[in-house]
Amino acid sequence: MVHKNTRPTVADIRLMKARGQKISMLYVTTLEEAAAADAAGIHMLSIEGRFFSPAMREAAGHCFVQVGLPFGSSGTVEGSRLVTAEDYLRAAFHFAAMGGDCFYCAASYDIQKVLCDNRVPIVAHVGLVPTHITWTGFRAVGKTASEALMIWRQVKQLESVGCFGAELEVVPDRVGEFISRNTSMIMLGMGAGPGADAQYLFAEDVLGHTEGHKPRHAKTYRNFAAEYARLQQERIAAFKEFVTDVDAGAYPAPHHNVAMQESEYVAFVEQVKL
Repeated sequence: MVHKNTRPTVADIRLMKARGQKISMLYVTTLEEAAAADAAGIHMLSIEGRFFSPAMREAAGHCFVQVGLPFGSSGTVEGSRLVTAEDYLRAAFHFAAMGGDCFYCAASYDIQKVLCDNRVPIVAHVGLVPTHITWTGFRAVGKTASEALMIWRQVKQLESVGCFGAELEVVPDRVGEFISRNTSMIMLGMGAGPGADAQYLFAEDVLGHTEGHKPRHAKTYRNFAAEYARLQQERIAAFKEFVTDVDAGAYPAPHHNVAMQESEYVAFVEQVKL
């Protein structure tokens, strides 16, 4: 297991920004994806609380892990839902004990401030925010001066409450670069252009097995969908062969069975006395 002191810290991530070093980031959901990200040298991972566990932390290795705490979701702590600042604090401390390095929170500024005041590294969200989608629709945000100014003011407000960073999703590249250069926060760009501090993608997009809409900013490097489809056909074929073997009496074969001495079997039958 990777010792916590060998992993990047908030201070290290901030130093990367100060040096102008690009940060790679993936959203992952499985142990295999987390382990592959670590082996590949990915800097940051985003893992929702429902997927995060000590095993996931170990698989993530040297990666800096952002644990997602979506508003209203189950915090997995005593079955509570994340609504109040206390709920968020309880969940953050719970996941911090497992090795979470920072925490995603798109709740209100007052809740974010409570977390920050308790020295919890918080990543907020601006631009296209899926949990707030009713206010914008699924579209790029910030293409007009007024919308870009709205995002800028949100960033400065998040900065003032003490947030460590913010996801910057689907905004014009020039806006993404301007904001990243003019805030102390780490701006995790998802469709925000090359000027963002980090480039953030979902593993499912990178691996080519996205279900439903594939965003413009997604880039696919492998076709896992075809491989998964092939594996599913192989599963079906194997299961069919099993059914055929059972129907024909070919399974189980003698080498699958547990042997018993004839004398012991005879003694057993005699004692049963049917």
